[in-house]
Formats: sequence, C-alpha cells, structure tokens
Amino acid sequence: MSSERSTAVFGLGAAELIAAYRSGELSPVEVMGAVLSQAGKREGELHALCAMDAEGALAAARASEARWRAGTALALDGVPVTLKENIAVPGASYRLGTAATADDATADFEAPPAARLREAGAIAWARTTMPDYGMLSSGLSSLYAEPARNPWNVVMTPGGSSAGAAAAGAAGYGPLHLGTDIGGSIRLPAGWCGLVGFKPSHGRVPIKPGYAGRVAGPLTRTVEDAALMLAVLAQPDARDPTQLPPGSVTPRPLELHGLRIGLMLDAGWGDAVQPEVEAAVVAAARAFEQAGAIVEPLAPFTTREMADGIDRFWRMRSWLDISALAPEQRAKVLPYILGWVAPAAGYDGGTVFRGYSQMQALREAANAACEPFDFVLSPVAPMPAYPAHLASPLHDPARPFEHIAFTLPYNMSEQPALSINAGFTSSGLPIGLQIIGRRFDDAGVLALGAAWERLRSEQRPWPFRESPP
Repeated sequence: MSSERSTAVFGLGAAELIAAYRSGELSPVEVMGAVLSQAGKREGELHALCAMDAEGALAAARASEARWRAGTALALDGVPVTLKENIAVPGASYRLGTAATADDATADFEAPPAARLREAGAIAWARTTMPDYGMLSSGLSSLYAEPARNPWNVVMTPGGSSAGAAAAGAAGYGPLHLGTDIGGSIRLPAGWCGLVGFKPSHGRVPIKPGYAGRVAGPLTRTVEDAALMLAVLAQPDARDPTQLPPGSVTPRPLELHGLRIGLMLDAGWGDAVQPEVEAAVVAAARAFEQAGAIVEPLAPFTTREMADGIDRFWRMRSWLDISALAPEQRAKVLPYILGWVAPAAGYDGGTVFRGYSQMQALREAANAACEPFDFVLSPVAPMPAYPAHLASPLHDPARPFEHIAFTLPYNMSEQPALSINAGFTSSGLPIGLQIIGRRFDDAGVLALGAAWERLRSEQRPWPFRESPP
C-alpha cells in the first residue's frame, strides 16, 4: 500500500469506513493493517497503548471482511476501536494504570461497553494507557516507563485519565476510542487533543463497575463518529442498575434561531480561565449568536465547599483502597497519589459524610442553574495542555482539582456534556469548548456539537506524522 493511501485509510472516520466497506472500496483487513502501521510509527513517542493484539486484530478483520462480502455485516463491523485499560475484558490485563496491582492481574468479566462494541463487530485491537487508578488529568503513571504524550506537541500531556485514548485518537490510531469519565476524564483529554469527547447522561451507557458520576463514552475526531459509537454503547445491560430506559441518541433536528444558550466563563472556584481560552469560547458563543441563538451569561453556581467536600470524599475512597494493599505494593503507587490520599487517614465519619453530601448539593445547583437554557457553553479547562511529566497543572496534591471546575459539575448532575475543539493557542495547542445539555438530552448535545462543526473556521490538519525533533 502506498504511504499516501495508508494515510488516507487510517485517517478515515468510522462512518467513512463503513461506507467504504459497503461499497467494496476498502476492506477491514487493509484498514486494520494501516492502523497497526500508524501505531507502530507513533508509539515510540506517544506511549498511548499498554497492550496491542495485532494478530488477533487481523484475524478479526478477516472475519469482518467475510461478513461484509456475505451481506451480514454488523453496525460497526471492521471498525478499529481502542479500549481504556480500566474497561474490563476477560483475560486481559486489568492493572488500573498502577504498578501497585499484581503483574498478572486480569479481568474475569466483560464490561458492558466492551461487550456492546464486540457485538457490533468493532475490532478492539489495543488498550490505552491511564494514570494510577484513573485519578489524574494526565498520563503520568507508576506502571509505565513514560507518560502518554500529546500528538500536537509531545512535550505536553494529552490529558487524562483517558490519556492514551486521546493521544491515539489525535494521532490516527483509527477512528474510535473508548474512555471513562468521573470528573472530566473524557472531556479534558479530548479538549487538550482537539477531539470530540462525549460524557453521556449518567446511565445512558451501562457500565461495570459503577459509582457516582462514572460514565463511559467516545473519543473521536468528529461528532458523527461519536454519535455512531454512542448508539452502539447505549444498549441495555441489567448489570448496571442505574441504566436509563432505551432511547434514541441520534442527533435530533436543531434550529439555532431562538435557541437559549448560557455562557459560563467563571466556574466559581479553581484556576482562572486563561485569555486565549476565554477568547476562543467567547468567539464560539458569538458564532451561535450570529446564527440566531440567544446567548446570555450564566453566573457561577459551584462553591469551594462543594469542590473540597467531593475532594475529601474521593481521598477517603482511594485511601481505603490503597491502605488495604500490602506495604510493598502500596509503596509502588505514584508518590503524587500517595500524597493526595494521605490526609484521609485522619478524617472522621462526619468529615467524609459531609464531603459525600456535596455531590448532591452540586447536582441540585447544576441542574437548577442550567434549567433556563437549552444548552450551556463553557471552557473544558481553564488552560491548554501542560507538560507531560506533571500530574496536574499545579502538580500539587494539596490542590489537585483546580482545573476541573468546569467539568466536575456535570458528572454529579448527570447531564450530558461534550468537548469539541474551539480553536488553537498561539503556540498551536487545541482549546476545548464544552457543550452541556439538560439531563437525558444526549441527542441535543450531539446536534449542537454538529452545528458547531459547521459554524467554526477551518480546522488544522491532524498531527498524524511524527513530531520534529
């Protein structure tokens, strides 16, 4: 295959691949080979993958090719997809991004999102890297020799905790990547890598294990592909007792004229929004306004008490897990994480309960604040990507979450939220725009994201090639 054709193949979206398979213009075997080749070229600098099964992927591609020829193809048949390392697959490594787990730790069940993708014929050919226990917004991990890096500038982080998924998506490791999100872990890396990252309404995508705020969702290069992937993921699975009733997630028709949009530029706590980020988000709001939408400011509704309370609850939850480890295993946890959980050893029951209660307080505040609007716009993060060797922008375990003030509320409120590229900094780093909808309106959020793709200025070419020295 020529290098030009290979680039064209691995850079195609899922919808484009399905059309090419249907017409016979491309085969899943050719596409899988091109994706494997691209990953081989970029992995040396990006560190996006923790496992890859090339032989199994090519065998699955041959089986998919046979189904396309026989007219029995499935919804995502032959489309390459990566799975974040904490998405359980029977027999696959299940170390949760930390060296503290046993070297031979594997999953003994198949998580619902992995099952839905497999049933739809997608080829799960690789697993993507993540930080220790998924508790960082970077790719820094005690398990891997190098952190995941951002294809737009490999000095920088792709974000996290779906770190490898975002790096793989921006670098052309196929069109579909599955991440998870409890406070921004899909949207932050998507924003910092210029991708579409969708955090669905809680329960829209059944998941196991589940807990407050945790969802799984797509990281893709287009809204069309995110919607295509979500339609497969949002199928029933009784193992998740929080699953929503079946419903369409196909982007609904959307008239921009008269649409009420809230614009939030101050989260009420956390790091201040940097000027280039604010300018890009304001420009997006003005573009919607020029298209006929009514844009109004949305005042902050999140408080420091909410943020700190949730932080304390998360510290205690993680401290219980880490303190249960044998001393020699505990010592392997990333030092930043150990420093973050340490104060929890002194918390009493009242402290933990009050922290837990702030999740409900934030849920109520977010839903009430967003109710007057059809949608809300905000930055994804106050800043662009930061250096890859840092655990967080401040790299301070005493202040670990100052950068998630715009994303955290919608995990607690269970509202759908989308990260999509709004533009670039003067140094060429992507800036993320967050689109938030009312609870259950996943289809509307995707529709507004598609509208933004039509309104925004021409995007820069994806960083598929190796970075210069």
